[in-house]
Amino acid sequence: MIDLDDLDRALLRALSLDASLSAGELGRRLSISQPAAWRRIKRLEEAGIVAGQRVEVDRARLGFGVTVFLGVKLATKGRVSLEDFERAVVAIPEVQVVQHVLGLFDYRLRVVARDIADFERVLRRRVMTLPGVGQVEANVLLTEERRPGPLG
Repeated sequence: MIDLDDLDRALLRALSLDASLSAGELGRRLSISQPAAWRRIKRLEEAGIVAGQRVEVDRARLGFGVTVFLGVKLATKGRVSLEDFERAVVAIPEVQVVQHVLGLFDYRLRVVARDIADFERVLRRRVMTLPGVGQVEANVLLTEERRPGPLG
């Protein structure tokens, strides 16, 4: 882990809001030169703090208006391996995130669907037929606020 100063944190906050900002624009916003901004970005990348850039897709504009979080508890952990479940669940295109968690459920899934009827189809035909699935709990996303995270 590297020590971050206030300028590093400001740079990370700016990039977390808009990863497409150039080193020149970051330099102007932070009152440093373009080469200094570029060097800091490279240092953060080499340290693994900046792990890449992502495109944010508006799922609703693509026709996926429903997001559901599923808690999945495996019925028989001994007979069906976690790897079998994981291999099968990542093959479902509507499943956007698979998280192996500790607690009431074994997995937490983020599932997108066109509407509730489409979600029901995904749930019945795809998720419930996965190896080892026991209990499933669904939580429909109503609103979401994205935060850049704790950068100090």
